[in-house]
Amino acid sequence: MKKVAVQDAVGQTLCHDMTAIMEGGFKGVKFKRGHVIKEEDIPEFLNIGKDHIFIWDPEADEVHEDDAAMALTDVMCGENLTVSGPSEGKMQINAACDGLFVLNREGLLAINSLPDYTVACVPGYMPVKKGQKLCGARIVPLVTKRENVDAAVAAAKKYFPVMRVAPYKKLSAGVVITGSEVYYGRIKDAFEPILTKKLDAFGATKLGFTKCPDDLDMIKAAIDDYLKKGADLILLTGGMSVDPDDLTPTAIRETGGKFVTQGYPMQPGNMLTIAYKGKTAIVGVPGASMHSKTTSLEVFLPRIFAGLEIKAEDVAAFGDGGLCSGCKECTWPRCYFGLGCR
Repeated sequence: MKKVAVQDAVGQTLCHDMTAIMEGGFKGVKFKRGHVIKEEDIPEFLNIGKDHIFIWDPEADEVHEDDAAMALTDVMCGENLTVSGPSEGKMQINAACDGLFVLNREGLLAINSLPDYTVACVPGYMPVKKGQKLCGARIVPLVTKRENVDAAVAAAKKYFPVMRVAPYKKLSAGVVITGSEVYYGRIKDAFEPILTKKLDAFGATKLGFTKCPDDLDMIKAAIDDYLKKGADLILLTGGMSVDPDDLTPTAIRETGGKFVTQGYPMQPGNMLTIAYKGKTAIVGVPGASMHSKTTSLEVFLPRIFAGLEIKAEDVAAFGDGGLCSGCKECTWPRCYFGLGCR
């Protein structure tokens, strides 16, 4: 770009958006990129503190901020994202559907480690709504070297997709409620209405609610029954602690599938248990879900409904951001719980 005094710029084309903050609360673009400067514009430029403007120098090996931002977003974004802009050099990325925001953190770090580029987004694995703003991407200066753009594009292609939204799937779910005190009617079950609400939030097809006493064979039979019915998800409640007579984790282990873990470094919801039998997710619901609005279950249900596999090697990392603050008014998922750096 070439720097030119505004008095000498009449007839020249402005090569970037010119923003202004003025009396009366106006803040925004005063002159758009591509505006051909007229004599009557000179006082306006001076009034917003611009004694000089910049015009494009075609000989320089530089890329304009708009083009640099577009070049990156063209190759960075995966499925179910909408891209708008550029506006003042920034591209905005929104969710095209409800789902889970899936972020390749290694790719994001690679891009943000390059000169001039900045990509800011919501945390990875955050549940999002259609139309929600997820990311802003831009370069800091008005122009950047061509080699920086090439490096950013190469990084985005290497880690593609750097970001995407995984839509929630229509899953069928069965619920096994364990505990002799519930089975024999000594106390009223509190889990069915709670889990009904959670499953309805994802539009799940409910295959049924089966009550079982503290009998290992009956619990295993209930799991097998839902497997035969083609359940994508089986939730089990009750008996989730480490007491010898708590049989639910044992029943989950003995389904013969892949046992992921019993217990997460998250509170509330330490006792969350997850396994897979084929493609069916089998989840032991932590007892804290009975009285806490947000637990580890809220963190993992969106991943299951988005079709993401829960892996044992990821368990330890959930301690970062794994302690709920127990706020008087819960704003999850717009807080750190379960969304630490992984």
